[in-house]
Amino acid sequence: MTAFEHLSGLWLRAVERWPVLATLGPFLPLLLLWWAVAAAELFPPAFFPGPLEVARRAVELASKGILGAYLEDSLLRLVVGALAGIAVGLPLGLLLGLSDRAHRALWPLVLFFQAIGDIAWLPILIVWFGFGLGTMTFVIVYTVMFPVLMNTALGVRSIPEVLPRAAASLGASRLRILLEVVLPGALPNIITGLRNGLGFGWRALVAAEIIVGTSGIGFMMFDARRAGSVTEVVVGLVVLGVVWSIVDSWILAPLEKATGERWGLVAR
Repeated sequence: MTAFEHLSGLWLRAVERWPVLATLGPFLPLLLLWWAVAAAELFPPAFFPGPLEVARRAVELASKGILGAYLEDSLLRLVVGALAGIAVGLPLGLLLGLSDRAHRALWPLVLFFQAIGDIAWLPILIVWFGFGLGTMTFVIVYTVMFPVLMNTALGVRSIPEVLPRAAASLGASRLRILLEVVLPGALPNIITGLRNGLGFGWRALVAAEIIVGTSGIGFMMFDARRAGSVTEVVVGLVVLGVVWSIVDSWILAPLEKATGERWGLVAR
């Protein structure tokens, strides 16, 4: 057995014992490269801080309550905006999926407004709502709504017509067909739209916080840029990546997989 095969076997056994290593493993070479470049001082330390400096600064911000407060503000805005986006996108998606007439009339409008990036609305939103929560909430709602709407419509329209007809022939009402045939059949697409929408919404929120925010992780990064603290900017970047990786890997991805398995789209 070669040394490489021996190390590979040790790594596989370690992953089986601690599954979290499968997630953290790909980041180890990146951390080592980051540390090596910083230690070699190929760039001035003020412009390219190492991982230890970033970790120390993150601990300082967390101990002062700054990092936790800004992260809480960002997550709260994401939750409120996402719920509103789902509340708008899901019914519209069902309407466009169930009604050919509504699909013909509204789908061109959906494509038109979906093509306008959320950040493109910021100049006029600042005029309407100013620098505040209303502007950021609109951006998140707008960003989350379209993936949910379009995936819901796709899911509904991909349901075989024989299924609703069979339910109707057995005496099911329109409401029961909607709740017991249409929604379950479209649910995998809805979950996929939700996952994509939340990912887009998280990025849009950070961009909005950088431009119009007075708190949040995006604002913290922009404020650090004005103070010339590259270390604090990198702290914000790391927090954004870690938080979304946790949300996507531990919540959204398992939910999407479980939904697909429940309705026979993927094998268990």
